[in-house]
Amino acid sequence: MSRLLFLLAVIIVVYLLLKSFRGQVPKQPSKNDTSAEAEEMVRCAQCGVHLPKSESILAGGNFYCSDAHRRAHGPK
Repeated sequence: MSRLLFLLAVIIVVYLLLKSFRGQVPKQPSKNDTSAEAEEMVRCAQCGVHLPKSESILAGGNFYCSDAHRRAHGPK
């Protein structure tokens, strides 16, 4: 019976050591992962909301979040 308890204790210790060792290895982002790249954010000249530059509308040197805001802001 004592051998069984000793074996069980050894298995638990090995499991805990392996688990703690795996937690210490930092995960490095893949070089092919494009989601980690940040995109420049711009501010809508009409409402002030920030959005990715690729989703904005550029008109007259200003960025807009929608065509309706571009028309509403208009030349001043």
